Amino acid sequence: MAYLTAFRSLLLPLLLILTWLALGWTAVHAQTIPPPPSMPVRGYILMDYQSGNILAEMKGDERMEPASITKLMTGYVIYNALKSGKIRLEDQVTISEKAWRTQGSKMFIKVGSQVSVEDLLMGMVVQSGNDATVALAEHVAGSEETFVKLMNQEAQQLGLTNSHFVNTPGMPDPNHYMSARDIAVLSRAIIREFPEHYARYSVSSFKYNNIEQQNRNQLMMTDRSVDGIKTGHTQSAGYCLAASAKRDGTRLISVVLGAQKMSERFQATQTLLNYGFSFFESHKLYDPSAPIVTARIWKGEDSELPLGVAQGLYVIIPKGQAPQVSTTTTVQPTIIAPVQKDQPFGEIVVKVGEQEVSRLPLVALKDVPESGWFGRMIDSILMFFSSLF
Repeated sequence: MAYLTAFRSLLLPLLLILTWLALGWTAVHAQTIPPPPSMPVRGYILMDYQSGNILAEMKGDERMEPASITKLMTGYVIYNALKSGKIRLEDQVTISEKAWRTQGSKMFIKVGSQVSVEDLLMGMVVQSGNDATVALAEHVAGSEETFVKLMNQEAQQLGLTNSHFVNTPGMPDPNHYMSARDIAVLSRAIIREFPEHYARYSVSSFKYNNIEQQNRNQLMMTDRSVDGIKTGHTQSAGYCLAASAKRDGTRLISVVLGAQKMSERFQATQTLLNYGFSFFESHKLYDPSAPIVTARIWKGEDSELPLGVAQGLYVIIPKGQAPQVSTTTTVQPTIIAPVQKDQPFGEIVVKVGEQEVSRLPLVALKDVPESGWFGRMIDSILMFFSSLF
Protein backbone atom coordinates (compact mmCIF):
# COMPACT_ATOMS: atom_id res chain seq x y z
CA MET A 1 0.00 0.00 0.00
CA ALA A 2 2.83 2.38 0.80
CA TYR A 3 4.27 1.83 -2.69
CA LEU A 4 0.84 2.46 -4.26
CA THR A 5 0.38 5.68 -2.28
CA ALA A 6 3.84 6.90 -3.31
CA PHE A 7 3.10 6.07 -6.95
CA ARG A 8 -0.15 8.03 -6.83
CA SER A 9 1.60 11.00 -5.28
CA LEU A 10 4.09 11.04 -8.15
CA LEU A 11 1.53 10.43 -10.91
CA LEU A 12 -0.02 13.90 -10.96
CA PRO A 13 3.32 15.81 -11.18
CA LEU A 14 4.47 13.38 -13.86
CA LEU A 15 1.34 14.01 -15.91
CA LEU A 16 1.79 17.75 -15.50
CA ILE A 17 5.39 17.52 -16.72
CA LEU A 18 4.39 15.40 -19.74
CA THR A 19 1.60 17.84 -20.59
CA TRP A 20 3.98 20.77 -20.33
CA LEU A 21 6.48 19.04 -22.61
CA ALA A 22 3.77 18.25 -25.15
CA LEU A 23 2.55 21.82 -25.16
CA GLY A 24 6.09 23.08 -25.46
CA TRP A 25 6.76 20.74 -28.41
CA THR A 26 3.58 21.92 -30.12
CA ALA A 27 4.50 25.55 -29.51
CA VAL A 28 7.92 25.05 -31.07
CA HIS A 29 6.42 23.52 -34.20
CA ALA A 30 3.65 26.10 -34.45
CA GLN A 31 6.00 29.02 -34.08
CA THR A 32 5.60 32.00 -36.35
CA ILE A 33 7.86 31.84 -39.40
CA PRO A 34 10.44 34.64 -39.15
CA PRO A 35 10.95 37.00 -42.09
CA PRO A 36 13.95 36.23 -44.30
CA PRO A 37 17.15 38.16 -43.59
CA SER A 38 17.68 41.41 -45.47
CA MET A 39 19.96 41.10 -48.50
CA PRO A 40 21.81 43.67 -50.63
CA VAL A 41 19.82 43.09 -53.85
CA ARG A 42 17.20 45.06 -55.77
CA GLY A 43 14.59 42.34 -55.60
CA TYR A 44 14.06 38.65 -54.92
CA ILE A 45 11.45 35.91 -54.70
CA LEU A 46 11.33 32.39 -53.26
CA MET A 47 8.80 29.95 -54.73
CA ASP A 48 7.77 26.40 -53.91
CA TYR A 49 8.05 24.44 -57.15
CA GLN A 50 5.18 22.00 -56.62
CA SER A 51 2.47 24.41 -55.49
CA GLY A 52 3.78 27.64 -56.98
CA ASN A 53 3.25 29.35 -53.61
CA ILE A 54 5.51 32.27 -52.72
CA LEU A 55 7.44 31.89 -49.46
CA ALA A 56 9.30 35.21 -49.48
CA GLU A 57 9.64 38.21 -51.77
CA MET A 58 10.88 41.74 -52.06
CA LYS A 59 9.72 43.78 -55.07
CA GLY A 60 8.66 40.53 -56.70
CA ASP A 61 6.53 42.24 -59.35
CA GLU A 62 8.82 45.17 -60.12
CA ARG A 63 10.12 45.26 -63.69
CA MET A 64 13.89 44.94 -63.78
CA GLU A 65 16.60 44.17 -66.28
CA PRO A 66 17.11 40.38 -66.37
CA ALA A 67 20.36 40.29 -68.39
CA SER A 68 21.19 36.71 -69.49
CA ILE A 69 18.32 35.24 -67.47
CA THR A 70 16.48 36.25 -70.65
CA LYS A 71 17.91 33.06 -72.17
CA LEU A 72 15.40 31.08 -70.10
CA MET A 73 12.63 32.54 -72.25
CA THR A 74 14.70 31.97 -75.38
CA GLY A 75 15.19 28.37 -74.30
CA TYR A 76 11.50 27.87 -73.55
CA VAL A 77 10.58 28.83 -77.12
CA ILE A 78 13.30 26.56 -78.52
CA TYR A 79 12.14 23.61 -76.38
CA ASN A 80 8.62 24.05 -77.72
CA ALA A 81 10.01 24.07 -81.26
CA LEU A 82 11.83 20.80 -80.54
CA LYS A 83 8.72 19.28 -78.98
CA SER A 84 6.58 20.15 -81.99
CA GLY A 85 9.17 18.74 -84.41
CA LYS A 86 9.81 22.11 -86.06
CA ILE A 87 13.53 21.65 -85.37
CA ARG A 88 15.68 18.70 -84.24
CA LEU A 89 18.71 18.44 -81.98
CA GLU A 90 20.77 17.02 -84.87
CA ASP A 91 19.94 19.93 -87.22
CA GLN A 92 23.03 21.70 -88.53
CA VAL A 93 22.78 25.48 -88.20
CA THR A 94 24.79 27.74 -90.51
CA ILE A 95 26.22 30.55 -88.39
CA SER A 96 25.33 34.01 -89.70
CA GLU A 97 27.56 37.06 -89.48
CA LYS A 98 25.03 38.68 -87.14
CA ALA A 99 25.24 35.76 -84.72
CA TRP A 100 29.03 35.70 -84.96
CA ARG A 101 29.27 39.46 -84.27
CA THR A 102 26.91 39.43 -81.27
CA GLN A 103 28.57 41.18 -78.34
CA GLY A 104 28.92 39.85 -74.81
CA SER A 105 29.62 36.30 -73.63
CA LYS A 106 30.43 33.90 -76.45
CA MET A 107 30.50 30.26 -77.40
CA PHE A 108 33.13 31.25 -80.03
CA ILE A 109 31.35 29.84 -83.07
CA LYS A 110 32.73 30.82 -86.49
CA VAL A 111 30.81 32.65 -89.18
CA GLY A 112 29.77 30.34 -92.01
CA SER A 113 30.40 27.17 -90.00
CA GLN A 114 27.73 24.60 -89.24
CA VAL A 115 26.94 23.76 -85.63
CA SER A 116 24.31 21.32 -84.35
CA VAL A 117 21.32 22.53 -82.38
CA GLU A 118 22.49 20.28 -79.54
CA ASP A 119 25.87 22.04 -79.33
CA LEU A 120 24.31 25.47 -79.66
CA LEU A 121 21.95 24.69 -76.78
CA MET A 122 24.90 23.68 -74.62
CA GLY A 123 26.66 26.88 -75.66
CA MET A 124 23.62 28.96 -74.73
CA VAL A 125 22.78 27.19 -71.45
CA VAL A 126 26.19 26.31 -70.01
CA GLN A 127 28.44 28.95 -71.57
CA SER A 128 25.73 31.64 -71.80
CA GLY A 129 26.88 32.32 -75.35
CA ASN A 130 25.07 35.26 -76.92
CA ASP A 131 26.30 34.15 -80.35
CA ALA A 132 24.79 30.68 -79.88
CA THR A 133 21.53 32.23 -78.69
CA VAL A 134 21.11 34.40 -81.78
CA ALA A 135 22.04 31.48 -84.05
CA LEU A 136 19.34 29.32 -82.48
CA ALA A 137 16.76 32.10 -82.78
CA GLU A 138 17.53 32.53 -86.47
CA HIS A 139 17.25 28.78 -87.03
CA VAL A 140 13.82 28.58 -85.37
CA ALA A 141 12.21 31.74 -86.74
CA GLY A 142 14.36 32.94 -89.65
CA SER A 143 15.45 36.09 -87.82
CA GLU A 144 16.04 37.22 -84.27
CA GLU A 145 13.34 39.88 -84.63
CA THR A 146 10.69 37.29 -85.50
CA PHE A 147 11.88 35.00 -82.72
CA VAL A 148 11.47 37.83 -80.18
CA LYS A 149 7.80 38.03 -81.19
CA LEU A 150 7.48 34.35 -80.29
CA MET A 151 9.11 35.06 -76.93
CA ASN A 152 6.54 37.74 -76.14
CA GLN A 153 3.67 35.52 -77.28
CA GLU A 154 4.84 32.64 -75.08
CA ALA A 155 5.31 35.05 -72.17
CA GLN A 156 1.67 36.10 -72.47
CA GLN A 157 0.49 32.48 -72.56
CA LEU A 158 2.51 31.74 -69.41
CA GLY A 159 0.96 34.73 -67.66
CA LEU A 160 4.20 36.71 -67.39
CA THR A 161 2.53 40.08 -66.91
CA ASN A 162 5.70 42.03 -66.13
CA SER A 163 7.94 40.80 -68.94
CA HIS A 164 8.79 42.16 -72.37
CA PHE A 165 11.64 41.22 -74.68
CA VAL A 166 13.41 43.05 -77.49
CA ASN A 167 16.35 40.65 -78.00
CA THR A 168 17.20 37.02 -77.31
CA PRO A 169 20.42 37.14 -75.20
CA GLY A 170 19.32 39.82 -72.72
CA MET A 171 21.27 42.85 -73.89
CA PRO A 172 20.32 46.09 -72.09
CA ASP A 173 17.31 47.99 -73.45
CA PRO A 174 14.72 50.19 -71.69
CA ASN A 175 11.91 48.03 -73.11
CA HIS A 176 13.51 44.72 -72.14
CA TYR A 177 12.52 43.62 -68.65
CA MET A 178 11.21 40.85 -66.39
CA SER A 179 10.07 40.62 -62.78
CA ALA A 180 11.41 38.18 -60.21
CA ARG A 181 7.98 36.52 -60.07
CA ASP A 182 7.86 36.08 -63.84
CA ILE A 183 11.34 34.52 -63.82
CA ALA A 184 10.27 32.08 -61.12
CA VAL A 185 7.11 31.15 -63.04
CA LEU A 186 9.15 30.63 -66.21
CA SER A 187 11.75 28.54 -64.36
CA ARG A 188 8.98 26.39 -62.92
CA ALA A 189 7.50 25.86 -66.40
CA ILE A 190 10.86 24.74 -67.81
CA ILE A 191 11.44 22.26 -64.97
CA ARG A 192 7.89 20.88 -65.22
CA GLU A 193 7.41 20.79 -68.99
CA PHE A 194 10.92 20.03 -70.24
CA PRO A 195 12.83 17.93 -67.68
CA GLU A 196 15.07 16.50 -70.41
CA HIS A 197 16.22 20.01 -71.35
CA TYR A 198 16.36 21.25 -67.76
CA ALA A 199 19.11 18.67 -67.17
CA ARG A 200 21.47 20.85 -69.25
CA TYR A 201 21.38 23.59 -66.63
CA SER A 202 23.27 21.37 -64.17
CA VAL A 203 26.14 20.60 -66.57
CA SER A 204 29.31 21.97 -64.95
CA SER A 205 31.25 22.82 -68.14
CA PHE A 206 31.15 22.58 -71.92
CA LYS A 207 33.97 22.54 -74.45
CA TYR A 208 33.61 23.81 -78.01
CA ASN A 209 36.22 24.90 -80.54
CA ASN A 210 38.90 23.73 -78.07
CA ILE A 211 37.64 26.29 -75.54
CA GLU A 212 36.17 24.91 -72.31
CA GLN A 213 34.00 27.21 -70.24
CA GLN A 214 32.57 26.61 -66.77
CA ASN A 215 28.93 26.98 -65.88
CA ARG A 216 28.54 30.44 -64.32
CA ASN A 217 26.20 29.13 -61.62
CA GLN A 218 28.93 28.53 -59.05
CA LEU A 219 26.35 27.70 -56.39
CA MET A 220 26.09 24.21 -57.89
CA MET A 221 29.70 23.61 -56.88
CA THR A 222 29.12 24.46 -53.20
CA ASP A 223 25.56 23.23 -52.69
CA ARG A 224 24.85 19.78 -54.14
CA SER A 225 21.09 20.31 -53.84
CA VAL A 226 21.23 23.10 -56.45
CA ASP A 227 20.77 21.77 -60.01
CA GLY A 228 20.11 24.94 -62.06
CA ILE A 229 19.15 27.33 -63.46
CA LYS A 230 20.66 30.61 -64.96
CA THR A 231 22.89 33.55 -64.13
CA GLY A 232 22.83 37.03 -65.64
CA HIS A 233 24.98 40.13 -65.52
CA THR A 234 25.35 43.49 -67.18
CA GLN A 235 26.63 46.72 -65.70
CA SER A 236 23.12 48.15 -65.55
CA ALA A 237 21.38 44.95 -64.36
CA GLY A 238 23.93 44.01 -61.75
CA TYR A 239 24.45 40.36 -60.84
CA CYS A 240 21.36 38.16 -61.13
CA LEU A 241 20.61 34.49 -60.51
CA ALA A 242 17.63 32.19 -60.89
CA ALA A 243 18.34 28.96 -59.01
CA SER A 244 16.53 25.78 -58.06
CA ALA A 245 17.36 23.21 -55.41
CA LYS A 246 15.77 20.01 -54.11
CA ARG A 247 16.15 18.65 -50.58
CA ASP A 248 14.18 15.81 -48.97
CA GLY A 249 11.46 15.86 -51.61
CA THR A 250 10.95 19.64 -51.53
CA ARG A 251 12.05 21.74 -54.53
CA LEU A 252 12.37 25.51 -54.25
CA ILE A 253 13.02 28.17 -56.89
CA SER A 254 14.77 31.42 -55.96
CA VAL A 255 15.36 34.54 -58.02
CA VAL A 256 17.79 37.28 -57.02
CA LEU A 257 18.09 40.45 -59.11
CA GLY A 258 20.45 43.41 -58.97
CA ALA A 259 23.23 42.35 -56.61
CA GLN A 260 26.23 44.68 -56.73
CA LYS A 261 28.83 41.91 -56.54
CA MET A 262 29.03 38.42 -58.01
CA SER A 263 29.52 36.90 -54.58
CA GLU A 264 26.44 38.69 -53.25
CA ARG A 265 24.10 37.03 -55.73
CA PHE A 266 25.31 33.61 -54.60
CA GLN A 267 25.19 34.51 -50.91
CA ALA A 268 21.68 35.96 -51.24
CA THR A 269 20.47 32.89 -53.14
CA GLN A 270 21.97 30.53 -50.58
CA THR A 271 20.34 32.54 -47.80
CA LEU A 272 16.93 32.34 -49.48
CA LEU A 273 17.16 28.61 -50.14
CA ASN A 274 18.38 27.83 -46.61
CA TYR A 275 15.55 29.93 -45.20
CA GLY A 276 12.95 28.05 -47.25
CA PHE A 277 14.26 24.58 -46.48
CA SER A 278 14.66 25.40 -42.77
CA PHE A 279 11.10 26.53 -42.16
CA PHE A 280 8.92 24.91 -44.85
CA GLU A 281 8.20 21.48 -46.27
CA SER A 282 6.22 20.27 -49.28
CA HIS A 283 3.41 17.73 -48.93
CA LYS A 284 1.59 15.82 -51.67
CA LEU A 285 -2.12 15.52 -50.93
CA TYR A 286 -3.34 13.97 -54.19
CA ASP A 287 -1.61 12.38 -57.16
CA PRO A 288 -2.23 13.79 -60.64
CA SER A 289 -5.59 12.60 -62.00
CA ALA A 290 -6.48 10.83 -58.72
CA PRO A 291 -10.22 11.03 -57.92
CA ILE A 292 -10.93 13.35 -55.01
CA VAL A 293 -14.74 13.28 -55.16
CA THR A 294 -17.32 11.56 -57.35
CA ALA A 295 -20.28 13.57 -58.65
CA ARG A 296 -23.65 12.56 -60.12
CA ILE A 297 -23.83 13.26 -63.84
CA TRP A 298 -27.12 13.32 -65.74
CA LYS A 299 -27.94 12.25 -69.30
CA GLY A 300 -24.54 10.64 -69.80
CA GLU A 301 -23.28 7.19 -70.70
CA ASP A 302 -21.96 7.05 -67.10
CA SER A 303 -23.90 8.13 -64.04
CA GLU A 304 -20.81 9.06 -62.00
CA LEU A 305 -18.08 11.56 -62.79
CA PRO A 306 -14.73 11.45 -60.95
CA LEU A 307 -13.32 14.90 -60.16
CA GLY A 308 -9.74 15.73 -59.24
CA VAL A 309 -6.82 18.06 -59.84
CA ALA A 310 -5.12 17.49 -63.19
CA GLN A 311 -1.58 18.36 -62.05
CA GLY A 312 -1.87 16.83 -58.59
CA LEU A 313 -2.25 18.76 -55.35
CA TYR A 314 0.73 19.84 -53.29
CA VAL A 315 1.00 22.28 -50.41
CA ILE A 316 3.99 23.97 -48.85
CA ILE A 317 3.51 24.41 -45.11
CA PRO A 318 5.54 25.38 -42.05
CA LYS A 319 7.46 22.41 -40.71
CA GLY A 320 5.59 20.43 -38.10
CA GLN A 321 2.12 21.63 -39.11
CA ALA A 322 1.08 18.68 -41.33
CA PRO A 323 -1.56 17.52 -38.77
CA GLN A 324 -3.31 20.90 -39.17
CA VAL A 325 -3.85 20.50 -42.93
CA SER A 326 -7.50 20.12 -43.95
CA THR A 327 -9.39 20.15 -47.25
CA THR A 328 -12.95 21.07 -48.22
CA THR A 329 -14.59 20.54 -51.61
CA THR A 330 -17.54 22.15 -53.34
CA VAL A 331 -19.12 20.62 -56.45
CA GLN A 332 -21.50 22.11 -59.01
CA PRO A 333 -24.97 20.86 -57.97
CA THR A 334 -26.12 19.80 -61.44
CA ILE A 335 -23.80 18.30 -64.06
CA ILE A 336 -25.25 17.33 -67.43
CA ALA A 337 -23.46 15.40 -70.17
CA PRO A 338 -21.63 15.78 -72.46
CA VAL A 339 -18.56 16.50 -70.33
CA GLN A 340 -14.99 16.90 -71.51
CA LYS A 341 -11.92 15.89 -69.55
CA ASP A 342 -10.39 18.78 -67.56
CA GLN A 343 -13.69 20.71 -67.58
CA PRO A 344 -14.10 22.40 -64.14
CA PHE A 345 -17.07 21.53 -61.92
CA GLY A 346 -16.02 22.72 -58.48
CA GLU A 347 -13.04 23.54 -56.33
CA ILE A 348 -10.94 22.25 -53.46
CA VAL A 349 -9.65 24.51 -50.68
CA VAL A 350 -6.68 23.58 -48.52
CA LYS A 351 -6.16 25.16 -45.10
CA VAL A 352 -3.48 24.96 -42.45
CA GLY A 353 -5.46 25.59 -39.30
CA GLU A 354 -7.68 28.52 -40.26
CA GLN A 355 -5.35 29.89 -42.93
CA GLU A 356 -6.13 29.13 -46.57
CA VAL A 357 -3.01 28.05 -48.46
CA SER A 358 -4.38 26.73 -51.74
CA ARG A 359 -7.54 26.89 -53.85
CA LEU A 360 -7.73 24.86 -57.06
CA PRO A 361 -10.49 23.86 -59.50
CA LEU A 362 -11.88 20.33 -59.44
CA VAL A 363 -11.94 19.08 -63.01
CA ALA A 364 -13.45 16.10 -64.79
CA LEU A 365 -10.96 13.27 -65.00
CA LYS A 366 -12.55 11.72 -68.09
CA ASP A 367 -14.87 12.41 -71.00
CA VAL A 368 -18.53 11.48 -70.56
CA PRO A 369 -20.58 11.60 -73.79
CA GLU A 370 -24.35 11.89 -73.91
CA SER A 371 -26.39 8.74 -73.48
CA GLY A 372 -29.04 7.66 -76.02
CA TRP A 373 -32.43 9.35 -76.26
CA PHE A 374 -34.05 6.85 -73.88
CA GLY A 375 -31.40 7.36 -71.20
CA ARG A 376 -31.70 11.15 -71.54
CA MET A 377 -35.50 10.92 -71.21
CA ILE A 378 -35.27 8.80 -68.05
CA ASP A 379 -32.74 11.19 -66.50
CA SER A 380 -34.94 14.19 -67.40
CA ILE A 381 -37.79 12.59 -65.44
CA LEU A 382 -35.52 11.78 -62.49
CA MET A 383 -34.09 15.33 -62.51
CA PHE A 384 -37.60 16.77 -62.41
CA PHE A 385 -38.63 14.72 -59.39
CA SER A 386 -35.31 15.30 -57.59
CA SER A 387 -35.76 19.06 -58.01
CA LEU A 388 -39.08 18.81 -56.16
CA PHE A 389 -37.37 17.37 -53.11
